[in-house]
Amino acid sequence: MGGFTLVELLVVIAIISILMTVGAIGIGGMTAGKGVTNAVATAEAVFDEARSIAVSKRTNARVLISVQDPNNRDTYLRRVVVAFQDLDASGNPSSTWTLASRGIVLPEQTYFSQEFSKEKHETGGSGIQKMTLNAPVKTEYRGDYYYYEFNGEGICTTPGASFVVGSGARPNGAEKPRVTASGKRDFGGFVIWRNGRTSMFRNPEQIDLPASFTNF
Repeated sequence: MGGFTLVELLVVIAIISILMTVGAIGIGGMTAGKGVTNAVATAEAVFDEARSIAVSKRTNARVLISVQDPNNRDTYLRRVVVAFQDLDASGNPSSTWTLASRGIVLPEQTYFSQEFSKEKHETGGSGIQKMTLNAPVKTEYRGDYYYYEFNGEGICTTPGASFVVGSGARPNGAEKPRVTASGKRDFGGFVIWRNGRTSMFRNPEQIDLPASFTNF
């Protein structure tokens, strides 16, 4: 029995290359989608933690999203921590904030969206407010953060605010991530209400994504 001809071998190699490319694209899309799903679930747990800390300590607590250093791939728009306001001698919130834990980092290629997270999601309007963490917080955590706040009664002070994450890429120094071909619709998140409950977005239309955009 004769072996394969050179032409037949080249055809087989071409087919294998095509299948590998298609498979890589599919796996990349699945991984990105899973990253967003995991990020949303983890973020909801962090919001629950912040509310619990606010109630237990009878003070204000905030969920913080890092915008400290655009050159840091690991933390910028990916690090999420909880901080609470220390009480003074009279039992009132002071100007000092303390970290409750080391926080979490969103999955690879998943970022908090500055563009689509809004203080009042249903009516549009301004984006999420910022604050600065200073000493006595450790140096590596000092800097600017977006924040969501709960008061000592566990009430969200910005009910109706949205927390949106998306899958994409962010070159060092870029202030906003950019979408990729496979990540165009890989966005998710939720709205946080007055009582601390969240309502997840079930589809991109609820997030009010534009028909076409590059950065988020």
